[in-house]
Amino acid sequence: MSIKNDAPGMKGQRGRNQDGQLRQKRGDTHVGTIEKNYNIDLGVRSDMHVSTYLKKNNITSLNDLINDK
Repeated sequence: MSIKNDAPGMKGQRGRNQDGQLRQKRGDTHVGTIEKNYNIDLGVRSDMHVSTYLKKNNITSLNDLINDK
C-alpha cells in the first residue's frame, strides 16, 4: 500500500485508518518535533509531549494548534 499526500496543503505523508479518516498524531510526540516540522516556536521545552501542551492550552487538535499560530 502506498501512502501519498492526498489533500492540498498536507505536510508530509499521513496514513489513513480503516474508515478512511486520517490517523491521529501520537500524543507522546515531542513539541520540539512539531516546532521543527512546522517552523513555529511554542515557547515551551522541546521535550514536552504534544498531548500535554494541547491539554494545558485548551486546544482540541494539532490542526488547531498549527493553523492558529
